[in-house]
Amino acid sequence: MGGGYGLSQISDTDRPSPSPSQPEKITNDEPTSVSILLVEDNAADVHLVRESLALHKIRNELAVLSDGATAVQYLDAVDSSAVTCPQLVILDLNLPKTTGREVLKRIRQSPRCAKIPVVILSSSGAQKDRDDAHTLGATHYIKKPSDLKEFLEVGAVFKALLDKASDQST
Repeated sequence: MGGGYGLSQISDTDRPSPSPSQPEKITNDEPTSVSILLVEDNAADVHLVRESLALHKIRNELAVLSDGATAVQYLDAVDSSAVTCPQLVILDLNLPKTTGREVLKRIRQSPRCAKIPVVILSSSGAQKDRDDAHTLGATHYIKKPSDLKEFLEVGAVFKALLDKASDQST
């Protein structure tokens, strides 16, 4: 099931192990690629998210799912260890098949992904939607900007959340 989601899976057995006499060297010359799950049914918005990630120099493996039901299946695969948990989820609320709210609930119930940052990126600016997202555990809520320049700037939020998550894991 993991192959259908666009994330390359490398198990620990595929990585070379350092010998006891030679410590593994890790260099920070090149930024590490992060895994991001985008659940969005609007192709134009998917393109804009990609552009915002590139503008903010976020090296990433982006898995794009276009409906909530597929996102729930993806999370089931993550919890069965078939797929690696993403480091960030960007989630629309208004999705076909299963709502973004239901996907957010499922993320927060996941034994493996419950603590990852989730950004709601929605066309709705309604306070009820914001309150619901907060109650369900969204990390951040962004109303989709109608201005191109403003939309591309949302990448700064993604970068800040990824940087914060990276700092907490080290």
